[in-house]
Amino acid sequence: MQIHRLRLTTVATLVACGSCAAAFAQTTPAVPAAPDAAASMPARRPRPPEHRPAETKNQQLERVEVNGSASDDSIRRASTASKIVISREEIEKFGDSTVGEVLKRLPGVTTGGRPGRGGEIRMRGMGGGYTQILVNGERMPPGFSLDQLPPDQVERIEVLRAPTAEYGARAIAGTINVVLREALQKRINDLRVQLAEERGKLRPNIGWTRNDKFGQTGAYNVTLNATRNERIDDFHSTSTTHLLATGQDSTVINAGRNNAANESLNVNARVQWKEASGDSFALQPFVVINKGSSTNVFDQQQTGCVDPKVDPTSQIRCLNYNHADTDSSNRSSMFRLHGQWQHRLDESTRLELRAAVGRMNGSGHSYREERENGALFRTQDDTTDNHHDSWSLAGKLSHQLGGEHSLVAGLEAEGQDLDQSRVTLQNGVRQSALQDFGDNLSASTRRYAYYAQDEWSVGKQWGFYAGLRGETITTSSANAGNPVSNRSSVWTPLLHAVWKFDEAGRDQIRASLTRSYRSPNLQDMIARPSINSQYACPDNALCGPNVINYADRMGNPDLKPEVARGLELAYENYLSLGGILSVNAFYRRIQDLIRVEPELETVSWAAVPRWVARPRNIGDATTYGIEFEAKFRLDQFVKDALPVNIRSNLSLFRSHVNQIPGPHNTLDQQPPGTANLGFDYRLHSLPLTVGGNVNYTPGYQIQQTELQLTDLDKKRVADAFALWTFNPEVGVRLSASNLAPLNYTTGSVVTTDKAVIASRSGGPSYTLWQVRLEMKI
Repeated sequence: MQIHRLRLTTVATLVACGSCAAAFAQTTPAVPAAPDAAASMPARRPRPPEHRPAETKNQQLERVEVNGSASDDSIRRASTASKIVISREEIEKFGDSTVGEVLKRLPGVTTGGRPGRGGEIRMRGMGGGYTQILVNGERMPPGFSLDQLPPDQVERIEVLRAPTAEYGARAIAGTINVVLREALQKRINDLRVQLAEERGKLRPNIGWTRNDKFGQTGAYNVTLNATRNERIDDFHSTSTTHLLATGQDSTVINAGRNNAANESLNVNARVQWKEASGDSFALQPFVVINKGSSTNVFDQQQTGCVDPKVDPTSQIRCLNYNHADTDSSNRSSMFRLHGQWQHRLDESTRLELRAAVGRMNGSGHSYREERENGALFRTQDDTTDNHHDSWSLAGKLSHQLGGEHSLVAGLEAEGQDLDQSRVTLQNGVRQSALQDFGDNLSASTRRYAYYAQDEWSVGKQWGFYAGLRGETITTSSANAGNPVSNRSSVWTPLLHAVWKFDEAGRDQIRASLTRSYRSPNLQDMIARPSINSQYACPDNALCGPNVINYADRMGNPDLKPEVARGLELAYENYLSLGGILSVNAFYRRIQDLIRVEPELETVSWAAVPRWVARPRNIGDATTYGIEFEAKFRLDQFVKDALPVNIRSNLSLFRSHVNQIPGPHNTLDQQPPGTANLGFDYRLHSLPLTVGGNVNYTPGYQIQQTELQLTDLDKKRVADAFALWTFNPEVGVRLSASNLAPLNYTTGSVVTTDKAVIASRSGGPSYTLWQVRLEMKI
């Protein structure tokens, strides 16, 4: 077998780095379209009339339109700032049911939660808001998750590893911008009907997408997705307290089950007009409606404890119940309307104006009963109601200067207003311990930004980008005599450069020097006290003591934003038949790091000091890492090999928090690495496409605080699919997510001057099977 030695060596090096924990994902050979796609097609000589089939001799030929578009890799290659683009074709390939499943196959992207369950999206393993998540370039209101967004509604996903002035600098780890379906010039009428199963629970889903034109200048898109999810989760937790002075041990064991159901409706539409002058106008409504319910049942056992009635000074008190039932329900609805106007002032200058308004309503109710040997001990009834209004205005002026410089300047304004009410009843009466904080809360944030950037090329080998962005964020709230006020301003200079080895070559080097930040979210600053249910307060009385691993929670209005200086350096080789080999290294130096820490505090709701967990600025941190990526078609390197599309990546992360002792003093929730290895292949003998992917994240430990060490299990998620195409209009897809499921648990060890508390919780994960009918109507 003849091998192209040079590039195969490069591929083997990258894949070998990833083979220790690798995972496979698909790609399509990316060949940039010719400027005139129709002209690039070979000419076909027409047949003389006498040789044509009889039934076609007198028919008029239909008009055929051929549209070309830039490939994902060509867009990535042309961008001065590092940008990865996942197109609609790539999103559809695996038939994923959530956007998180699409993103987890990208270099350096991880998700929180149990395997196969989705969760918070993180770049470089950095959670807690380090990754900027945008939808159509805008931040979504609190409570919105990308898991609520079906992939059917997504046109493309843009991933920026370093911040830019236009997209914003609240992106220490990077930015993920999800662009919703657009009104294209191509007619589409797609229907998808799906049925999934996990542990005997069925999950029906239906999606519909329609693209078409109206009039001479208009086009529209409508995408609708409705789904119902049911699932069962078993969980188990153990907590053991060891008193250092006496050697006494006490263990609490919980075992239970959660049954949950959720129904959702997602509607996204876009209407746009484009005039001959070049002006265009677009309106895009976006609606998400959710309704859910769940029941939670668990039994609790405790050994080695002391009844507080017998000895109220005991450090290990017996809990007051051994069984609990919780029923909860919630509803939420979000509506956003986005408008955009583009106006060409002259041949080289363009003005763009954007505006958006939105509202998100949410309500929830939960009822909990705690029993001791069948006798009712305590009930807790919680009702919450939230209303979140948002608006944004943005203007951008673009000017092309002399064919070399692309100048952009912009202004942005954004407002968010939150009204929240909460009523908590314990045994049918309001908790007097929290009356000072009231039941109603009003809060608002205002953000103003101004930026300028210049992107220019020097010859055909050098490209540069320089930007400067300033942002001011003001937060205020009123809460029963406990007002919150916080104001922060950050300036972020940004520099990017790309250098091609030669004009016609496919090798290039990227470098970025940036400043970015992470602003505290609204809830971190204004959150009212939440009393831990394991150590609840007596009726109409102040609370007693609690323990560190069952701390109360509260916000911190004095938080400052985290500010980071960053460096990126990357090498990229774009393959002639599509695909890429790349190595990307990054470094971030973070100041005023925010972390949730429990501390003993004198609080108004307790007669004695209680442990309270708040977000706090604790000091400085450093993180760095390297990301390898190899995306190619196998027959580019191995003669006579099958044209299997392969994607592999390996990411390694390291971090260090200065104010916390080692050796595991890393950033919160950051694993040591993650890896992917995947493939897809379309058979020639059958109308069948098959593919698979393995995603792996090793287990790791984190020194959360000087007192607490946490550890998390490894995650390994294997997916597979098979698509049978009956004809160009009809196909059936069978897929499985989280094959070979693992148990997933997290644990912690808390060491104080009086006790050592070791706890662990989690449960099994499961395989999700899906069958989907895909039709082009």
